[in-house]
Amino acid sequence: MKRIVLKCVGVFVVVLAFASCTGTMTNQSQSTGWGINDPKWGGYQSVSHYSQPVPLRMAFIEGGVFVMGQNQDNLLWDYNNIARKATVSSFYMDEVETSNFDYNEYIYWLERVYGQEYPEVVNQARPDQLAWNDVASFRDPLRENYFVHPAYSGYPVVGVTWEQATEYCKWRTDRVNEKILVDAKILELDLAQTPENHFNTEAYLAGQYEGMVKKGLTDMNPNATEPTRRVRKSDGILIEKFRLPTEAEWEYAALALVGNTYTGRVLERKVYPWNGYGVRAAQKEYRGDMMANFTQGSGDLMGTAGDLNDGAEFPTNVYSYFPNDYGLYNMAGNVSEWVMDVYRPLTFENASEMNPFRGNYYTTLERDEEGQIAEKDSLGRLRYRPYTAEELADRRNFNKSDNDDYLDGDYESAIVDNWLEKPSDPISTSLVYDFGKTTLISDRSRVVKGGSWKDRAFFLSPGERRFLDQNLSTDWIGFRCAMSRVGSANGGNIVTR
Repeated sequence: MKRIVLKCVGVFVVVLAFASCTGTMTNQSQSTGWGINDPKWGGYQSVSHYSQPVPLRMAFIEGGVFVMGQNQDNLLWDYNNIARKATVSSFYMDEVETSNFDYNEYIYWLERVYGQEYPEVVNQARPDQLAWNDVASFRDPLRENYFVHPAYSGYPVVGVTWEQATEYCKWRTDRVNEKILVDAKILELDLAQTPENHFNTEAYLAGQYEGMVKKGLTDMNPNATEPTRRVRKSDGILIEKFRLPTEAEWEYAALALVGNTYTGRVLERKVYPWNGYGVRAAQKEYRGDMMANFTQGSGDLMGTAGDLNDGAEFPTNVYSYFPNDYGLYNMAGNVSEWVMDVYRPLTFENASEMNPFRGNYYTTLERDEEGQIAEKDSLGRLRYRPYTAEELADRRNFNKSDNDDYLDGDYESAIVDNWLEKPSDPISTSLVYDFGKTTLISDRSRVVKGGSWKDRAFFLSPGERRFLDQNLSTDWIGFRCAMSRVGSANGGNIVTR
């Protein structure tokens, strides 16, 4: 250790610019010696200390390895979820389901910006309140009030499709980033935005949205024509994109084994997001309280008058019941939730061991004849297109844009099972899975996780998986947002020797 210290001191004396022997140089490149963040040396700018901005209501989910898949008897006899080890990167997740209040704010913004010129945009985003109808049940009050009445403001939004949930995530990203720039006094708050000219994160970064600039960032490039510039991705000011969680992320976060781990060993495997094999609290002060909102038995959705069990016949407030060890509420019961993945029954056989996911659809920005990013569309969004076969001809890690059918729904999987003797054009999931005749599996089938208010306890287990077409909605499916973590998995506290 003494040798190391002496060596560091010697380097410090010679260079005179190191902040510390083990730290990073704040104003000088360690590879070239040139000045950093200094116009006299060309103005290359770099962030020396970065801390990821995390929006309100998001919990940090430290990643790790876990056993993904079925962890109880399979009552449905589905061979689609065999237990297997997987590792999940650290990420962030909303501590609660997206509420009616959250979604109403979204609809209000769409009406304000798109309502006059593009009312179809607003209508396409609205929840389907008819999802509450049941021909053998009286549901009129819910159909008329659930989404709009203040009594249900804090309840989870339902009647939303997978596509609507995905669009909400994109909108939320833009609104949070816009507020960041306004709070930093880089932009003025502009409430007179139009369909073609409103803050969109991607359009802003691409230079296709100017906004009402207040002061901008100092441009240290000596060749710059203006003293200030817009924010760049490399500045680390803007948040990562909101998105739906993957199936693996959702299941990992729901299990919350962080509370059951000691020196790398899982002390008690969970059936539910809480410890034990029952659905009532075991702690002395809460003993007997229900841990989730679900259907306890035939015809019993909330218990008897004067002694209600879970106390909710339909969905209830998103902050109800006990959170799990990650601080997440209602990862079992209340409403089931959309996740990103395309559903396949055999995904467990060919998914990656690291961040398993099915549904990768790789696209690239459209560009004009000069190679510049194409002009944004009439809704203020950049245009994307899938990669061509020619562009991917020399790649080894992927060779097509649409990978939904990878080894389960494509030609190779059909050959393995001897279902096809020669190539058929085109090979598709509908052919392999006989969509509409023997199965409802297609490229539009999305995984649904978690039990709901109308499910029995069996579906409360995080390992259970179901699916629904991404264009359909129900009175028992909602969603919550996730966000990727950038950088180290645990905040930079990596042990080095």
